[in-house]
Amino acid sequence: MSIPYLAQSDQHQQLEWLDGGTLSVLLDGAATSGNLTVGRFAVSKGEAPPFHMHTREDEVFLLLEGTALVWVGEQQMELSEGGIVYLPRNIPHGYRITSATADLLMICTPAGIEGMFRHAGRDRATPRPDNFQIDPATLAEAADTHGQIIIGPPR
Repeated sequence: MSIPYLAQSDQHQQLEWLDGGTLSVLLDGAATSGNLTVGRFAVSKGEAPPFHMHTREDEVFLLLEGTALVWVGEQQMELSEGGIVYLPRNIPHGYRITSATADLLMICTPAGIEGMFRHAGRDRATPRPDNFQIDPATLAEAADTHGQIIIGPPR
């Protein structure tokens, strides 16, 4: 049974992610009985995850602010502020931020992908080790553990 959940912005877990960006975990599987993950990325120009696909969840992302190039399979598209992308599971995809900064809202169903971000990322509530960086081996391990397949390098 699902129960209502309410959290203020200062209660969201903040994870340091690729290229020093931040992922705010707004809703996770614990809050939604495994139904939904919602996260918000604050990232800078050039931020790009490896070309990948999800095997367990469908993904929607909404570009709240900024611009990006998006790849779905071999097709490349430009996404501008307010643009939205729906990615059913098992569809290879990636993006690269082209504006100075960007604000992305990610919604995945069912929940679970937050485990990958927590596995490879760094909780900003903990002290930051010198020269922290998400290394490719840790990212690959996190992806594999949580049903993501890394197909290739960022585009």
